Amino acid sequence: MSSNSSPVSSLSNAQAGVLLFSILIVALCGIVYELIIGTVSSYLLGNSVYQFSLTIGFFMFAMGVGSWISKFFDKEYIRNFVTIEVAIALVGGISSTLLFMAFPFARPLYELTMYTLILIIGALVGMEIPILTALLSQKDEVRDSIANVMSLDYLGALIGSVAFPLLLLPSLGLVQSSFAIGLINILIATVNVFIFRKHLKNFKHLLFACVAILVMLFVFIVYGTHITRFAEKQLYFDQIVYSEQTKYQKLVVTRSTATRDQRLYIDGHIQFSSRDEYRYHEYLVHPVLSVPGDIKNVLILGGGDGLAVREVLKHDSVEQIHLVDIDPEMLRIGSELPMLKRLNKNSMASDRLTTFAEDAFSFINKPGVMYDRVIIDMPDPHNEAINKLYSREFYTMISRRMVSDGVLVTQSSSPFFTRNVYWAIESTLNSVFENTSSYHTALPSFGIWGFHMARNGQGFPQQWKFNIETQSITAESMQASTTFAKDIAKLDAPVNSIMEPSLYQLYIDDLKK
Repeated sequence: MSSNSSPVSSLSNAQAGVLLFSILIVALCGIVYELIIGTVSSYLLGNSVYQFSLTIGFFMFAMGVGSWISKFFDKEYIRNFVTIEVAIALVGGISSTLLFMAFPFARPLYELTMYTLILIIGALVGMEIPILTALLSQKDEVRDSIANVMSLDYLGALIGSVAFPLLLLPSLGLVQSSFAIGLINILIATVNVFIFRKHLKNFKHLLFACVAILVMLFVFIVYGTHITRFAEKQLYFDQIVYSEQTKYQKLVVTRSTATRDQRLYIDGHIQFSSRDEYRYHEYLVHPVLSVPGDIKNVLILGGGDGLAVREVLKHDSVEQIHLVDIDPEMLRIGSELPMLKRLNKNSMASDRLTTFAEDAFSFINKPGVMYDRVIIDMPDPHNEAINKLYSREFYTMISRRMVSDGVLVTQSSSPFFTRNVYWAIESTLNSVFENTSSYHTALPSFGIWGFHMARNGQGFPQQWKFNIETQSITAESMQASTTFAKDIAKLDAPVNSIMEPSLYQLYIDDLKK
């Protein structure tokens, strides 16, 4: 960078204080950009461990490159610092929007965009630390300057890493969070321009750049909802009628005006289509409730949309239903969103139902009601957090909350598209329960879909009988569903556990085939 400013030869206490505060904010913003990119990539591509590992690794590498590059800068530290802050605010501020826009075209384009953003932002953040250290060393000894810079850098990273999941993501979402952090970056640049204006010969040019980007990001914040909706439209073919980033997940409900199809997505993964969801929920619920024995107390894990509850309520013998879903917003829309209320026939208002906004793993690990039937309606194990809900440890805890002749059923992904996953779930259940029964059905929106039942003691009926009104399942179709064609037949699969989470990797590998 060419010299067109006067170097800072000494710092006042106020100027040093501004720089120290700048270090804190620089670190905060840097870690949040890192988290935003990792979260967007996990949301769109899945495999959160892989995405965050790559994001962190390349970001740290880029910071090192940026620190090395900074040694070639001239000694116009303030000008260089402000210029870098302006660049970070611009690139980081629009990072999540760029990622959402790139995704619909092709995965290679998305990955190119992702790695480019990581490397640019990481390098820019890496340039700042040596510059600020050199500035502060003009007031204190180098040792003290390094200690101050690094301690505030780590503190800022802590604040950013805590603020992102607890404050930014739930309240602003991914798109507006990046705008907000970019706004913070440009505000810091603007403050430094004013504080050190006597040392900046190009003061007006830098101020203009700061104000222009500040206004742009402020407008983006104001119209962030519209921008978010526009970005989301690139991910879904149908009209978005509801969208909410909760503390736990991204919930999106869409509607097709042409086919009247309504769909629920969680973190970009479709959960149901209104055109055929009844097939899934009938095969999930009615076989397990038709196994001879008491069905007074029923536990549903997941299923906050109320559709499984709708089917359970058809059985008059059921006296009490406990529904556990980690996300209170999912429970709320299951009870209040008009589309879902129509689909679930207002099942969430039943006086036989009690809902719990809790993590299923924690809920089942506590003493409480002993259940006659347990219905697991969880998403596929597409990340490490959900993997534990298909583990040997989880099934063991469930078995302790079941009566001696109780029966469990779990949705188990597709025996066609994720064959290894499907049979690994069966192997895991077999490591805990004495008897299992596997079956599947065809869902137009998903293809072939599979389920497993498990119990101790007795086996499962050879003949099925359903004494309730259904749209799809019959005794004959249930009997046929237990027969597997050659290409989806049982194969050897590992037991999934928390200590050795094989299911998560199997899911990733299956989808690559």
